[in-house]
Amino acid sequence: MVSSFKKDIRTLFITRIVRMFAYGFLSVVLALYLTEVNLSAASIGVLFTVTLAGDAGITLWLTANADRLGRRRMLMAGTLLMIFAGAGFLLTRDPWLLAIAAIFGVLSPSGNEIGPFLSIEQASLSQLIADETRTKVFAWYNLVGSFATATGALCGGWLAQGLQTQAGWTALDAYRLVLAGYVAAGVLLFISFAQLGKEVEAPVSSGNTGVKAGLHKSRAVVLKLSGLFALDAFAGGLIVQSMFALWFKMRWGLDSGVIGTIFFGANVLAGFSALLAVPMAKKFGLINTMVFTHIPSNVLLILIPLMPTMPLAIVMLLLRFSISQMDVPTRQSYTMAVVDPDERSAAAGFTSIARSVGAMLSPSLAGVFLGVPGLISMPFFLCGGIKIVYDLSLWRAFSTVKPPEENA
Repeated sequence: MVSSFKKDIRTLFITRIVRMFAYGFLSVVLALYLTEVNLSAASIGVLFTVTLAGDAGITLWLTANADRLGRRRMLMAGTLLMIFAGAGFLLTRDPWLLAIAAIFGVLSPSGNEIGPFLSIEQASLSQLIADETRTKVFAWYNLVGSFATATGALCGGWLAQGLQTQAGWTALDAYRLVLAGYVAAGVLLFISFAQLGKEVEAPVSSGNTGVKAGLHKSRAVVLKLSGLFALDAFAGGLIVQSMFALWFKMRWGLDSGVIGTIFFGANVLAGFSALLAVPMAKKFGLINTMVFTHIPSNVLLILIPLMPTMPLAIVMLLLRFSISQMDVPTRQSYTMAVVDPDERSAAAGFTSIARSVGAMLSPSLAGVFLGVPGLISMPFFLCGGIKIVYDLSLWRAFSTVKPPEENA
């Protein structure tokens, strides 16, 4: 049994690495690819909004039913949708067909998690580990994800640039090869999820009544958290990584390889920041760590477009990422801690859906701002300001609601 637990934990870490590499690999060139098929910045923003809207509906159904129908089965279904989205973007340039692929598939414009994977993996990991080690495991889980995203962004950016400058490929063909890599990653994920054992499945419900969409006793807490996470995600959607890459190209004229290198460094720092959250959470608590590391991160975000030179803007970006992810493993651990074991997939799914819904409108808004020369920095100001409001609201609502390990 113990060896089976270790095997499943290892598999879940491997799938996290493969998936986040694929998301980072695609994110640097996705917006650039769409400009090559003659979409405007505003149209790209709308397409990313449609992508997040479709993801919200798909993730809601898959995660709400994962504990009942099988977590492994829902993870495998998610990979099929990931393959569908990548293949759809690869095979057509028609805006309407791209929209269909975006709605019904799983595609990350931000380089961050999207789809049902994170929610179901969190629930499965929480079941395989002790409460006292949950935040630590989640921190390593996020660390390897950040490293994978960083490596993916580096490889995707330089591969696209190298194919153009060294092999004479057109930009469109170079970006299409990156999309093909995304599809291949989906196939590998499907095979990996198929190896999971029955230990990852939810425990049999102990006769709880009033179950709706997988929730019962924890419904009120989950809904309150979901509302706050939606606000945070709306702000974050203003600067998804693909739009960030487009901003760097518009503002400073950087090539995809240089942009990929910047985000490699940024995501590596983000990964280490997630690991540093573990000792801080032990000393100050999960909620305090989430809030009081997130506020300075957002101040640094606001400062990025105010820098007079490109090197200073990059320094501010790297400083921001060096503390930006300390709230992520703590947020994930806290959500898993305050709900019953048979609600974990649904709770993670609802909070993930809330983030997707919150983020679905903001890329369109960011696209509008990027289309107006005098407003291209506005997404940074709005994002940082709204996130600070979220931080203070979260602390006020949940500073007295402790997870089991802190009560002990």
